[in-house]
Amino acid sequence: MNLLRRLLASDLPRYFIASLIALAVDTATFSLSLRLLHLPLALAATAGFTLGALIAYLLSIRWVFRQRTLARAPMLEFLTFAAIGILGLGVTQLVLWVGVAELHLLPEAVKLAAAAITFAFNYLVRKALLFAAARRIAPATESPV
Repeated sequence: MNLLRRLLASDLPRYFIASLIALAVDTATFSLSLRLLHLPLALAATAGFTLGALIAYLLSIRWVFRQRTLARAPMLEFLTFAAIGILGLGVTQLVLWVGVAELHLLPEAVKLAAAAITFAFNYLVRKALLFAAARRIAPATESPV
């Protein structure tokens, strides 16, 4: 019981829930953009990714994590958050390529493994770079020029 309480108090389960919500928003936006708005595939995917990333970011700063390294630079914080997500997409592509093209495994099974690996990558990198308590970016006190 104590272990369960400690786990639920940590940020990892909240990050998982936030990621599921962001994925639902991403997928719904993608589908609506494609089916109702008749946007091209790439544009629909970009719209879904962007809205999903925004939802994931907002949930991360308001509910998931208690510390924010770049709290005083929210635009830089969001751009870094999104860039990590794009790197995560690269991790997914790499895992899919290795699993399907090189090891000849079932694509759906590899996709599930890629999702787990990418989730862990995104969580660890975001936690280390954006939501760590030890490092803080101080506000600029004077112009460098």
